[in-house]
Amino acid sequence: MTSSTPTSPESAPGLVGAGLSVAAVARRLGVAPATLRTWDRRYGVGPSEHSAGSHRRYSPADVARLDLMRRLVNSGVPPSEAAAAAVKVDVSASPVDLVGGVAVPPPLRDGGVVPEESIPLTKPAPSGGGRGVVALPGRTPTERGLARAAMSLDNVACTAIVSESFDRHGVVWSWDHLVAPVLAGVGRRWAASGKGIEVEHLLSESVIAALVAVHARLESPINSRPVLLACSALEMHSLPLFALSAALAERRIQTRVLGARVPAQSLHAAIKRSGPSAVVIWSSTPASGDPSSLAALPAMRPAPVVMAAGPGWSEILPEDVVRVNDLVDAVTRVANAV
Repeated sequence: MTSSTPTSPESAPGLVGAGLSVAAVARRLGVAPATLRTWDRRYGVGPSEHSAGSHRRYSPADVARLDLMRRLVNSGVPPSEAAAAAVKVDVSASPVDLVGGVAVPPPLRDGGVVPEESIPLTKPAPSGGGRGVVALPGRTPTERGLARAAMSLDNVACTAIVSESFDRHGVVWSWDHLVAPVLAGVGRRWAASGKGIEVEHLLSESVIAALVAVHARLESPINSRPVLLACSALEMHSLPLFALSAALAERRIQTRVLGARVPAQSLHAAIKRSGPSAVVIWSSTPASGDPSSLAALPAMRPAPVVMAAGPGWSEILPEDVVRVNDLVDAVTRVANAV
């Protein structure tokens, strides 16, 4: 949002004269300062202004080019080609405002300044899964962009990429074709090298943020009785429940996510207090999938539909407990229950 009285360059934080420091630009774009230095050193997309003491500073035009490069890289374009496209763009053809000491280039979607012919349309290069790379052979540029953002620990970019996919394709499609493949690739890399658990955690939290935003937009739910989504008492991974919650929200179904490691006593209390139409309990490993915990759920009238989700549950489940096999199956069965 553009201020009516832009901050003067002399008083804006992170500025000397008319230029921005690398730290200020990094905050503006949501990337690490080291990434900006690498783009400058390798591709020549860097600061063009100088101040006293030979410190190089970023002009608004520099920031506009970097913002374009960041968006292209996040969409899966190789950095070298993204840099070439950014350098060709005439950022002077469109105004760039300075708000609060931060350069704000115009948006790319709504009549932005990027000519279509300047955006590279190349096939994604095959990934060998080397150091600092998530192996995603045969996957799409968007998946590679999400993996690249995760490896850079760029949570802002991760959330933006996932959110845009939700808006375009919906939660179920995005989960199957974007989120799950990249999470699996990150997991394989960690299993093979013993490194990168921080990448998996950051990516998971970024995806949860995008999923919660979808649920927050729910208005006028169709179900008067809520749907409870909970992990088993020993289950620590709650991400699939947030995915189910968001997918149901797209269908105007209200849920309440109880999260990870829900003790049996707490789950029983929640069922009695809320009178749910359905209860979905997630378990990812046999160690957390005790079928006896399902049999011990409190009886109610009308009885909720109880569903065991995830690969952790054994083949033999208590009577009247429904097994759900994937996100599509879970969404369908919950929708029928409400």
